[in-house]
Amino acid sequence: MNLALWIVAAVLAAVALLGGITKVFVPKEKLPAVPGGGWTGGASAGFVKTLGVLELLAAVGLILPAVAGVAPVLVPVTAVCWIVLMVGAMVTHGRRGETALVMLNLLYLTMAAFVVWGRVGAEPFVL
Repeated sequence: MNLALWIVAAVLAAVALLGGITKVFVPKEKLPAVPGGGWTGGASAGFVKTLGVLELLAAVGLILPAVAGVAPVLVPVTAVCWIVLMVGAMVTHGRRGETALVMLNLLYLTMAAFVVWGRVGAEPFVL
């Protein structure tokens, strides 16, 4: 179970890292052409960059606290924050009729819920 939780957290961290890097470092004008980035056309540059920074923080928060052994409780807290972010993403893509992206976000939400469930109850980090 511990290995599965690490793998899921690592996959989510990689997704968050890729999304965060894209939103922070790719110019906003180019983002609508990126697959799944059509929503950015109607969003401000500051909003997109803020989401990117939150995704970068999520990438760090899903892995680093547990690896460093410092405040590993931040891993499930970060996963809860990721769930909230995915709900927002699902609403945004749902309004645009992007069903495939809604389903992808639902998968990420489910993975984050698994991390929360596992790290709070089934397999908490032992210090």
